[in-house]
Amino acid sequence: MRKSLQYPIGEFKEPKQVSLKEIEGWIEDIENTPKQLKLALEGLSEPLLDTSYRPGGWTVRQVVHHLADSHMNSYIRFKLALTEDRPTIKAYDEKTWAALPDTELPLSISINLLESLHQRWAYLLKSMSMSDFEKTFFHPETNKEISLSTNVALYSWHGKHHIEHIKLVRVH
Repeated sequence: MRKSLQYPIGEFKEPKQVSLKEIEGWIEDIENTPKQLKLALEGLSEPLLDTSYRPGGWTVRQVVHHLADSHMNSYIRFKLALTEDRPTIKAYDEKTWAALPDTELPLSISINLLESLHQRWAYLLKSMSMSDFEKTFFHPETNKEISLSTNVALYSWHGKHHIEHIKLVRVH
């Protein structure tokens, strides 16, 4: 069966019940995302960095900068939920962010940012209790309350999802 170009690892599935073991695995995924990203980018030529992984999709360069944008937003959402009662987060338009001029910067800038961010994020996640992972934030676009356990699962998936997009450029 051919992989979907839009969802090469499948769409995110919200976990119904969450165990400590699952959370530990998701944290490990988040911790390893920058290293996995660097491996996926290894040896890609400049023309491939400006190649889209699917028709109408982002270029590799946009994907890398999107990862930094998205993961910074998620980290802030964790901190808000840990320090406020059910905060309403600020949504953003990822498509227009991906078209801003800073996505033309060298990839090393976003990779370095991700390495530092993920170090802090993993440290924060490892310090959290199970009751901390039950804390929530409100997403105004989806009109949903999202638990931190769901959000850590989402960002475990999100990193892998976009790293697979980068790998698709090698074969298309």
